[in-house]
Amino acid sequence: MDIEIKLPGVKLGIVESHRVTVEALHPDLTKLLDEVCVHKQKEFTLESLAEAEPIRAIRGLFRSWGMDPSKYRPASEALLRRVVQGKGLYRVSNVVDVSNLVSIETGWPLGCYDRSRIDEPVVLRHGLPGESYEGIGKKTWNLEGRPVLGDPAGPFGSPISDSTRSMITESAKNAVIVIYIPEKSPDAAAESAMKRLAERLTAFAGASAVNSAICRP
Repeated sequence: MDIEIKLPGVKLGIVESHRVTVEALHPDLTKLLDEVCVHKQKEFTLESLAEAEPIRAIRGLFRSWGMDPSKYRPASEALLRRVVQGKGLYRVSNVVDVSNLVSIETGWPLGCYDRSRIDEPVVLRHGLPGESYEGIGKKTWNLEGRPVLGDPAGPFGSPISDSTRSMITESAKNAVIVIYIPEKSPDAAAESAMKRLAERLTAFAGASAVNSAICRP
């Protein structure tokens, strides 16, 4: 899937996994999640987390898009703050949890979507006046002026909170994960993150094939 980028300063890592089996956590994934959370708790305090380079870079992106990152936190920062506070990661499903794991490892927001619920073309843009969607775990979210992924049916995702329309459920067979990466971040770091996603989707969700690419403005 190719995505047209209309917002400045960002490139997108796109990872598409085919014929996944969405289910509760794999025991080995549970162990890995716990280990990484413990490591992050030792690595950061809430104060030092705010100064971490990936967090600062994503916050800078939000400001360049006209967003206050303290009011509307990037999804990756919100996850890391939970972990540092000892609350751990949400446990949703193997596919979503693999995505969240890579998000706290990199400090970058990731969106995880059911490919069958998205049509092309897909665009990363500002939300338009009157646009909204039902956010996962939240009420209807006003999207005007906020960074969104949209297809012909309208917005479905964001580096803050995604929609229920495109979320991963047990019926999903093909998943697409979008990584929001600061444009100046090395491609090698992006490729490493995509490789980890591919390996874990294969190991923990039985993906039969995984394709990845970097989209640029």
